[in-house]
Amino acid sequence: MVTSGSLLAEMFYRPVEPEPASTGVGKVFRVSLGAYLCIKKEFSMKLIISIFTALLFCTSVVYSEDNRDLVVYTYDSFNSDWGPGPKIEKAFENICDCDVRFVTAGDGAALLAKLRLEGSKTKADVVIGIDTNLLQSAKDSGLFSPHKLNIDLDLPIAWKDDTFMPFDWGYFSFVFNKSEVKSIPKSFEELANSDLKIAIQDPRSSTPGLGLVLWIEKIYGVESKTFWRQLADNVVTVTPGWSEAYGLFIEGEVDGVLSYTTSPAYHIVAENDYTKVAAIFDEGHLMQIEVGAILKKSKKKQLAADFLAFMTSSEAQSIIPTTNWMYPAKQPDIELPAAFNEGLDMIKPVYLDPNDASSLKGTAIEVWKQELRK
Repeated sequence: MVTSGSLLAEMFYRPVEPEPASTGVGKVFRVSLGAYLCIKKEFSMKLIISIFTALLFCTSVVYSEDNRDLVVYTYDSFNSDWGPGPKIEKAFENICDCDVRFVTAGDGAALLAKLRLEGSKTKADVVIGIDTNLLQSAKDSGLFSPHKLNIDLDLPIAWKDDTFMPFDWGYFSFVFNKSEVKSIPKSFEELANSDLKIAIQDPRSSTPGLGLVLWIEKIYGVESKTFWRQLADNVVTVTPGWSEAYGLFIEGEVDGVLSYTTSPAYHIVAENDYTKVAAIFDEGHLMQIEVGAILKKSKKKQLAADFLAFMTSSEAQSIIPTTNWMYPAKQPDIELPAAFNEGLDMIKPVYLDPNDASSLKGTAIEVWKQELRK
């Protein structure tokens, strides 16, 4: 880069060959009035060009900040080829005059970790896929802005939060292949006392993994250490996220996998496969509500709010059930496939308030770590 000092030196002084008496002492510099006037004119033109270039750059920056790109962080399966992401993107772009760009970051818990790491430097405008068990941690991060939306939802519980907007919900469950497993466990105790091999997810990076440790902590309390010790023999592997664990189940590497009561609906509707079943436990099933939120740093808060509102529209909520395989947060105009009602009336709901989930999380993860290592 040429500094102002070096630029002036270059313009006002010109090296010439030394005088005979000055030979050996390097080049000397001379300046004449004519040269000065010529150089002054050249300097003025350069200054004008520099200012014009700077104005163009500033205009470019303003345009970049005011463009219609909406960056949405989400988990891997949401934006997979078979997930809701591609259809949601196309449907919203048809009405928003914008370009939706999904950025994936592993599972739900990894999303929040990524946003915390990026802090004020994040490029995200919206995040989709944090759940109720991470809600208090998300609030405490100070990264999110109120959405200012007033939307009636169809959730099993009342929802009053003004920052996090639900888009689907479901119950955690273990899923088995009944053609391979003749006796599906009806409780945690039956599972722990069986020889069944299961895959679960890491609670530090996965929302289902976190859901499991909280589910067990909620049911067993001070006895959770003892239960994890009993269940440890059944756990074949712990994966970073849901996709990896479910893949092992589909490939027949494990007998069962931590997933959702709605997972068998996928196999019935998409594959006409009735062999996959969710084990309904006597102790009840922990409810998960997935939410979206606007990043405080976003310069497109209105567009981001429009996206969250769209996520609860009939069009988007019609996409969610048969792509994300969860219950819609707001009942769409279409009727859900009958497979979504299988076993629903048998489920005893277990719900953790976000504050309770936050207070239990540290203990639940620590117990899980200690007992699975033994």
